[in-house]
Amino acid sequence: MNWLPTVIKACYFIAALLFILGLKRMSSPRTARGGIVWAGYGMLLAVLATFFLPDMHNRGLIVAAVLIGVSAAWWTGRRVAMTAMPQMVALYNGMGGGAAAAIGAVELIGYARGLGMLHAVPDTSPLRPEAWAVNALPPALSPVELTLGVLGALIGAVSFSGSLVAFAKLQGWMDRRFVFAGQRAVNMLLLAAAVVTGFMLVLGQASLPLILVFFALALLFGLMMTLPIGGADMPVVISLYNAFTGLAVSFEGFVLGNEAMIIAGMVVGAAGTLLTQLMAKAMNRSIGNVLFGSFGAAGGEAQAITGAQKPIDGADAAVMMAYAERVVIVPGYGLAVAQAQHKVWEFAQLLIKRGVKVKFAIHPVAGRMPGHMNVLLAEAGVPYDLIADMDDINPEFATTDVALVIGANDVVNPLAKTDPASPIYGMPILDVSNAKQVIVIKRGRGTGFAGIENALFYADNTRMLYGDGQAAVGELVTALKDVDG
Repeated sequence: MNWLPTVIKACYFIAALLFILGLKRMSSPRTARGGIVWAGYGMLLAVLATFFLPDMHNRGLIVAAVLIGVSAAWWTGRRVAMTAMPQMVALYNGMGGGAAAAIGAVELIGYARGLGMLHAVPDTSPLRPEAWAVNALPPALSPVELTLGVLGALIGAVSFSGSLVAFAKLQGWMDRRFVFAGQRAVNMLLLAAAVVTGFMLVLGQASLPLILVFFALALLFGLMMTLPIGGADMPVVISLYNAFTGLAVSFEGFVLGNEAMIIAGMVVGAAGTLLTQLMAKAMNRSIGNVLFGSFGAAGGEAQAITGAQKPIDGADAAVMMAYAERVVIVPGYGLAVAQAQHKVWEFAQLLIKRGVKVKFAIHPVAGRMPGHMNVLLAEAGVPYDLIADMDDINPEFATTDVALVIGANDVVNPLAKTDPASPIYGMPILDVSNAKQVIVIKRGRGTGFAGIENALFYADNTRMLYGDGQAAVGELVTALKDVDG
């Protein structure tokens, strides 16, 4: 069947096109769902084509692994709450990095066997190369292939362990930040040791102990790099590790000669890199500052905030918005925690029926993952033409009668523009303070993830509606119906 390799490559090419077209469609909320479906079909085609590779071994084990993975993903995907979506994304991204690292491990073990460096491994050991079916790999790796294999394994292992830490932080299993004296130096030493060990592997010193040390260092570096990063930086971290995973998969695809892995990995890596840059820009911080800086440690004495927070009850807030001409709703992580998106959309619909012009304003890093607020609003059925990005909506706040802030904190804090000593100084924010009146729904008087007070809450035009997000919006709905009734 000389035609079979050509058919497989054609399938990979079609799969790659579906990946790219799917990603393009994901750039708009209107077509994002279809884009995900297209990319899913591409992955299905690539997986099916792979089963027909002439040198494929252990098809039964692969089928079993696919069935287990699909079942677990289907079950968790159906059950996960929207508030837990960021940690699920972090976990799944880590699995991709771990898969790339596992491929690299098999490649290196096969390479070491070819060098005769694994003769000490007993035939009964689970690490025996034959048990890993490394005979399916090329009989020899070129220096370029070996270098890319080691790089892919290093990056994949860092993404795997780092994503697990991000998952634990988002899940609440771990403190937001873990910092100790000399941490940067320790991290640099770990990275240098992992790079030196990888260089030794490339030079032909691929013994089993050295391979184990290499992966241990890479995994430890991923842990140590992510531990000091706070929750406010998680959107950037998630997108960065997404880029890492794509790059690792692409490198390993090059070693295996698998076009689908190369293209899919590069697409994911490029998209993740661009997204990381956008997230960092939205916080006015460099990627290096996110990874190695101390977000929350201001340089200098912060401005004193004068005034007091002024409470308002739900009935008065509802009346204020009922007779407004323009209302802008600003969702934040508190909305996700309270699962208030459906109630918010119900309230917005009541306002729209009264002739109020309603829009939703989204900050690029609101929530705990890129696009978190967009996902929540889409789940509630909010039309896409009512959702505006920060750059588009900011000029409109000056003509907005009421801005309703639900669970957002740092992304609406005017200190980002006025206080050079603030840790968020220079970060682009939603100009909510420019609205004629501001109503903030907040559970209590605590600070946001940056750990600083929000000057907006003390402004003369701001009123605070304290309480759980869903309960507070429910109060607004009831009061607005009474106004209509």
